[in-house]
Amino acid sequence: MKPQRKAGPRTRALGAVAVCGALALTACGANGGSAPSPRPSAPPPSPSAATGAIACGKAATLRASGSTAQQYAMKYWITTYTRACAGTKIAYDGNGSGAGQDDFLHGRTAFAGSDSPLDADQVKQSEKVCADGGRAIHLPIVGGPIAVAFHLPGVDRLVLDAPTLAKIFNGRITRWDDPAIAGLNKDAKLPATPIRTFHRSDSSGTTDNFTAYLAATARDAWPYPHAKEWPAQGGGSAKGSADLAAQVQRTTGGIGYVELPYAVDRMLRTVSVATGAATPADANVIAASHAIAGARTVNTGHDVILDLDYGTKVPGAYPIDVVTYEIVCDKGNKPETWPATKAFLAYMASQKGQQNLTFQGYATLPAKVVDAVRREIGTLS
Repeated sequence: MKPQRKAGPRTRALGAVAVCGALALTACGANGGSAPSPRPSAPPPSPSAATGAIACGKAATLRASGSTAQQYAMKYWITTYTRACAGTKIAYDGNGSGAGQDDFLHGRTAFAGSDSPLDADQVKQSEKVCADGGRAIHLPIVGGPIAVAFHLPGVDRLVLDAPTLAKIFNGRITRWDDPAIAGLNKDAKLPATPIRTFHRSDSSGTTDNFTAYLAATARDAWPYPHAKEWPAQGGGSAKGSADLAAQVQRTTGGIGYVELPYAVDRMLRTVSVATGAATPADANVIAASHAIAGARTVNTGHDVILDLDYGTKVPGAYPIDVVTYEIVCDKGNKPETWPATKAFLAYMASQKGQQNLTFQGYATLPAKVVDAVRREIGTLS
């Protein structure tokens, strides 16, 4: 199974504000299907404050690509870092985890963002682009919930469990008034509207994590292994999370999986997931943080990889989550950009880099994981 996860009191407080305030997709602890509020952008620190906290590397132009899951966070990081570090320019292309891995492994980028770790063959391949006998390593930087967004007029709250989700996305449940859905939503007036599923058309870490959840928790209904490419037949497709969310928004009866900020931006309602706990778990940053806190850390060499527990039954823990890794050479791959790359990574993992992420729709990683990442960045040569 693919690995993938408490921050200090200030970070947790920010998460509570984000979920229970303007960010909340659901009423806190109440109606999981209430209308979401637009995602606010936390204001970047002032230039003077940022300069005092950020250690700038040698000025350079960095190119990176990959995960759409971290795109909102990356925009915030780039704005703040480059404001403090004059002369450094950073471009991030959210082209999907698979494309980001490919860019990195062919030497086109300084680092990649990926919601899935490289496999053993890819790590071996990285030795060709990494300098001085180095190789690629994985540094988890940000996490968050994968929201199952839906568009079903008249239905404000929708509860689904793993087997029902698997049958929906596998084409075995095709109408919204199906008895399996009705049994989980006894108070809802479900229409006979056809279900229109949407999945990612590109190689995607979000798909990898969503299918890993289905494979781990609904084996009888989901006969596929986890994969970055969508494995099932049928359904509509879209490249990138933004386009997938747009497809769901414009389609009556539509349902699809996207990272939380994309659902919030489109004002989409999201599924509450029945996990076996007393109450279904809502897709919000606090619920995702609860789940990610239970992940097992797998440290191999300089890697820090998290193994998510998709079958968690911890009360209030939302089980469908993603952790994004920055994939980077442990000894650099481009001498002209390596100092700036290390400095930017150090900023992302710093307290200042992590403290406002809940306002962008992201879950907090455990303190021990963030501390391990900071130590590893400090050892990069």
